[in-house]
Amino acid sequence: MTNRQSPVRKIAINLLLVLAPIILCIASLSIGRYQISTQEVIRVLISPVFPDAAADITEIAKQLILRVRLPRVLAALLIGASFGSTGTAFQAIFKNPLVDSNILGVTSGAGFGAALALLFLFNNWQVQGLAFVFGLVAVFLSFLGSRLYKTAPILVLTLMGILVGTLFSSLTSLLKYIADPLDTLPAITFWLLGSLASVTWARITLLAIITLLGVIFFILIRWQLNILSLGDKEAASLGIDPVKMKFIIIVVATLMTASAVSTSGVIGWVGLVIPHLGRLLVGPNHKRLLPVSISLGVSFMIVLDSIARALLPGEIPLGVLTGIMGVPLLILLLRRSRTGW
Repeated sequence: MTNRQSPVRKIAINLLLVLAPIILCIASLSIGRYQISTQEVIRVLISPVFPDAAADITEIAKQLILRVRLPRVLAALLIGASFGSTGTAFQAIFKNPLVDSNILGVTSGAGFGAALALLFLFNNWQVQGLAFVFGLVAVFLSFLGSRLYKTAPILVLTLMGILVGTLFSSLTSLLKYIADPLDTLPAITFWLLGSLASVTWARITLLAIITLLGVIFFILIRWQLNILSLGDKEAASLGIDPVKMKFIIIVVATLMTASAVSTSGVIGWVGLVIPHLGRLLVGPNHKRLLPVSISLGVSFMIVLDSIARALLPGEIPLGVLTGIMGVPLLILLLRRSRTGW
């Protein structure tokens, strides 16, 4: 059944999806133990262009916004866009509403890489680098394993992703078992729970480059996702090489997911829940669904990160929040859509 919308509702949804990330970003910059008004946030943000705009604002507030909160909010924005777009793409090419970008083991691989780096007390750059590399290794192993079987390639690839993810999860548990319980183990555990507390301008450079290029790629090929979701035979009859296109999509999505996980740690549910919410708003047409999923992913991550650092005296891990909020939200969405997608 098509999702028909009145022109007024369509315009209202589009306007909301454009404005919501902007409003939430500004609001998030003002939230914290050191309260800063929204007006002061805006004045500080435009101060590089108009220096007099923030002349009467304290230096502490300026540094807090520009050096602490702004890179963190931008990281949440990029990670939300990454999970929203890759989750939508994976559900299309796998023709399964219960998969996301972690299905091929990238999160488990990245978690193992980070745990390995933390076990040997490497610095933040090396932790992020090893997490990124092992995330790619996990997907490569999944793809390599799927090539051993010629029948049902997507089903076998999904199965191999689950197996490789389980393998790396077990290896991570082994590293936690042998880690120093007073020093290294807490660091590994906290990283695996997900957080943006240690994000700096330097750490989001790679994330920004890969995410922006990946989002542009998905925006350009979003109409092909409609065709790929119909099946390989239909895609081939319409002039698309399904094997080649799916391979490219998986490579791009893997790079985006690995860069996101290596920056934030393990954060689940976003890439699974957001596409369902997008379909409820605009329907299954990926020409509209993909941009909507990106906007919703950005908004969702910014809200979660704001709650994580402001709700309690200590920071709440993002992975905990996504599970607490993601499960009931997905149940509600499945109830509203009556499990259709």
